[in-house]
Amino acid sequence: MDLIEKVVDVSKRRGFIFPSSEIYGGMANTYDFGPYGTSLKENIRRIWWNKFVEDREDIYGIDSSIIINPKVWEASGHIANFGDVMVEDVKNHKRYRADHLIEEHFEKKGENIKVDGKTPEELNEIIVSEKIKSPDGNDLSKARKFNLLFRTEIGIIEGEGATAYLRGEIAQGLFINFKNILDSIHPKLPFGIAQTGKAFRNEITKGQFTFRTLEFDLMEFEYFFDPETDDWNKLFDDWKVKMDEFTKEIGLDSTKLRWRAHEEFELSHYSKRTEDLEYEFPWGFKEMFGIAYRTNFDLLNHEKNSGVSQSYTYPDGKKVVPHVIEPTFGLSRLVTIVLMNAFTEEEVEGETRIVLKFNPQIAPVKVAVLPLIKKEELTSLSRAIQASLKSLGVIVYDETASIGKRYRKQDEIGTPYCITVDFDSLEDKKVTIRDRDTMKQERIEISKLLDFLAPKFQ
Repeated sequence: MDLIEKVVDVSKRRGFIFPSSEIYGGMANTYDFGPYGTSLKENIRRIWWNKFVEDREDIYGIDSSIIINPKVWEASGHIANFGDVMVEDVKNHKRYRADHLIEEHFEKKGENIKVDGKTPEELNEIIVSEKIKSPDGNDLSKARKFNLLFRTEIGIIEGEGATAYLRGEIAQGLFINFKNILDSIHPKLPFGIAQTGKAFRNEITKGQFTFRTLEFDLMEFEYFFDPETDDWNKLFDDWKVKMDEFTKEIGLDSTKLRWRAHEEFELSHYSKRTEDLEYEFPWGFKEMFGIAYRTNFDLLNHEKNSGVSQSYTYPDGKKVVPHVIEPTFGLSRLVTIVLMNAFTEEEVEGETRIVLKFNPQIAPVKVAVLPLIKKEELTSLSRAIQASLKSLGVIVYDETASIGKRYRKQDEIGTPYCITVDFDSLEDKKVTIRDRDTMKQERIEISKLLDFLAPKFQ
């Protein structure tokens, strides 16, 4: 198995991520997060929220609606411009993103070429000139553009409801609440509005686990500023530094990361400058996070289409429609990256040990408490130790199987520390604590466990 297959296997086996609707045959590119996957995702989200919202005085968190007035999407340009260029296998009618097929074609030739953003006509020319076929070896149809927004209806009578859309990004919820934040919080420029939540895109994906799915979690904020008083290039670069810091805080390998600036043809309709922080997947460097200078495109369009002023007013009466820098973090995608980054195979005494070496701060389980055998005196003491450590996060208790098998199970869950309670513990009031990464074991007094472990998770 290759790396992604191994990650998919351990993720399902250990309760991180499951294929959605599996008892009905599944549904392509949809996944359900299990107990440990949910904890992992929420731990990452919490670190992000603390860093970019709660630990700052200039960014305000909100939680906007998933379904909003469709006029928002008209004003933002998403109904007209939010789409992918697709091609179809003329024999089996499978659809593919044209840019993905072309880029993969050139990657096989050892060339790194980006074509995202080119017109259908330009992509057609490349497909014809390079004689690109479908993955099944068949001819392709002409490229056409498809809108990515999921349509739905509001109303109780089928076919007579008003058309609405599931949000294709969470940014518009931030922009349409700009005036609410001004009127209720009265912030001074520069300031930001942040949120995390679900977005939906009706796109054809390649099934690379949670890297690209129909439904996904995002974390992002809009940082509003006055371009006459703040240098947007400096703000842009400052936020890049903060994004780099975040990758270190969650334990990503910096050697697998790189920044890539978008070429002119790649830029979204609202962007003057965009850069992606890319991660080196087994299938090449691909976007992990992004940052864009959206100017005041969105606020101006909402002001024009709604008739409601989106200006910030200074104490002296001066008005400005602020510009924005937008850092975006794909959380669902990040879970796959974190799992791949943590996945390790080691040879231990002639056997393969699988271990997920998560940064302790994001590990779904912090400590496992394991009685050596299932005896009342050991299990009751183990339960008492588990309760005493709850302030550290999720502390699990496990009395099943041999101690060696329980260690391997916790290795695959990514638990940083295991505590073994044995019969000596009843006499000397000490336990054996095992480090996940080194497998080193040492005896620690029960009364000092919390002081020993607490710094490990800060």
